[in-house]
Amino acid sequence: MSHVVKLPTVDDTHEFGRRLAKLLRAGDLLLLTGPLGAGKTALTRGVGAGLGVLGDVTSPTFVIARVHRPDPARGGTVALVHADAYRLGDAADPRAEIDDLDLDASVDESVTVVEWGEGLVEQLVDAHLRVRVDRRDDDTRVVELEPVGGDWAQRLAALG
Repeated sequence: MSHVVKLPTVDDTHEFGRRLAKLLRAGDLLLLTGPLGAGKTALTRGVGAGLGVLGDVTSPTFVIARVHRPDPARGGTVALVHADAYRLGDAADPRAEIDDLDLDASVDESVTVVEWGEGLVEQLVDAHLRVRVDRRDDDTRVVELEPVGGDWAQRLAALG
């Protein structure tokens, strides 16, 4: 059962990410999909703010992955690993490149968000959350959250 939210502005997308972060814990994996410019990074920026991590959360397209450590002064207790597999789609073996990132080394202690990671990183955990972000012509974002295993369905119920 999926959960769908309409978000009129980028600020609303960011704020929704903050709300979503309150449900997250170490070991969680979020797979973000959607077209370029849909708002995946804006959502992740909100997740980072909600987790209270250090530094600005920006698109990791060219560095592939960034680790944002928790900032205790902002209430942070868990790191955010933000990866972008978009450029890996052209690789001869994108799964090998994902393996080179060693996401499995940090997945248990972090919240891991992977943009464009569907079909590449699901095996890292037993359960994950698929997040589809679409942007309409009026700039409204439509976010669909699809729980895959674990207690995701119960946690998403808390979003209202």
